[in-house]
Amino acid sequence: MDEALVRIRIPQDLVKLLGVESQTSSKAEAFTQSFLKHSIQHHERHDLKNMLSHKAVVLGYSRPKKDQSKRSSKKAKGLNARQKRAMKIFQIKPQNQRYELFLPLHELWRQYIIDLCCGLKPTSSPQLVQQKLLKADFHGAIITVVRSKCPSYVGTTGILVQEFKHVFKMITKENRLKVIPKRNSVFAVEINGFISHIYGSRFEQRASERSAKKFKVRGSLDL
Repeated sequence: MDEALVRIRIPQDLVKLLGVESQTSSKAEAFTQSFLKHSIQHHERHDLKNMLSHKAVVLGYSRPKKDQSKRSSKKAKGLNARQKRAMKIFQIKPQNQRYELFLPLHELWRQYIIDLCCGLKPTSSPQLVQQKLLKADFHGAIITVVRSKCPSYVGTTGILVQEFKHVFKMITKENRLKVIPKRNSVFAVEINGFISHIYGSRFEQRASERSAKKFKVRGSLDL
């Protein structure tokens, strides 16, 4: 409603009809203050004018407590490296160190690599095969040490059963577990006529970390 319309004086014909008369601004303000003073409950700490001037009142606030049930539902943390070593989780028992036991794993790995490299056909691009093998998992592969700083490692062949950050563990046909350091060693892997050379120094990381790493691709199957 327009403020000017509210403040307009009452016409004379309505003054007689309603029995009221317009008040001056000073009288109107005095009436308003008197009405509010008697109508609104008296505040103990603030006078009426200060109370009316406040636009907002901050109420007490307490931060809601976190739901304890959500904490208990979180998954328990896994074992750390020291606990795993103490429990000998990664140790292969002597009775299980047999070459023939890991032949099915090798067949699974061969099929995995063939599918990964889109069939490994003679017409396959060496660069494509190399890029796939760089990020592949080699558990189950038959690898041969072709070059090493330690001459006694050269010629060792076996099925790769465990890969760690710095070493390969393989089972030889003589049912012996060999631990070969990756650094300063070169390994050969044969898949369907393709022979790939793996430079161990470039593989000094876990398979899961290697799968997310970017490598520079060469023109041959030297990894």
